[in-house]
Amino acid sequence: MSLGLVFLSEVLGTGMLTLLGCGVVANVALKGTKGYAGGFLMVTWGWGIAVFSGVFIAAKSGAHLNPAVTLGLLMHGNAEYAPGVKVDVASTLTYFSGEMLGAFLGAVVCWLAYKQHFDHEDDPANKLGTFSTGPAIRSNGWNVVTEIIGTFVLVFVILSFGGTPSGLGPLAVALLVVGIGVSLGGPTGYAINPARDLGPRIAHALLPIRGKGSSDWSYAWIPVVGPLVGGAAAGLLARFTPEIFASVVK
Repeated sequence: MSLGLVFLSEVLGTGMLTLLGCGVVANVALKGTKGYAGGFLMVTWGWGIAVFSGVFIAAKSGAHLNPAVTLGLLMHGNAEYAPGVKVDVASTLTYFSGEMLGAFLGAVVCWLAYKQHFDHEDDPANKLGTFSTGPAIRSNGWNVVTEIIGTFVLVFVILSFGGTPSGLGPLAVALLVVGIGVSLGGPTGYAINPARDLGPRIAHALLPIRGKGSSDWSYAWIPVVGPLVGGAAAGLLARFTPEIFASVVK
């Protein structure tokens, strides 16, 4: 499969992910929507369905949709990212760029869908929260720890699925994301995906959103660094887990 097709697949899949994911947050957070004040559980299920949709769309490229997943596969020692896609510098950068562009575009389309509600929302924090994550208690060190743990669970379990999503794979990943959200999402809003947070945050900064306020760039590194560390750690542990188990059995 050509890297061009990989790029397009990841753009479309990650775009759908952030369109539906940011969309459910907008529906809950923005004043006057039909889903206003629907609660965190509604958000977690919405994000699960967003992942489900994105995985199906990007199945041909392995549906990474997340630089932390790509990095986890790299650290795991996979020969291919997806059937016919060799792991090398060019393919890795192709995944990263497709994921970032898709996340940005999905957030832009979400803004278009909720344009009037963004205009009528008074609280800048609710507008930013539609695009990107933020902590319930701001503590950079502990916020990073939370993101590392959540992303570690995501990538480690995905690697345990044993290959490119197919069959029940999309549903399994979607339910995993819901589970992470309701279990570990409270402290930081569970970015668990650098592209999911950074792409929409850039969209928030660039779009002409009325009364939008700051994009909170002082926090922006946390949902990038934390997931990348968690994804890399999961890939390494999953790589050596069979050897660890074998040594224990002996």
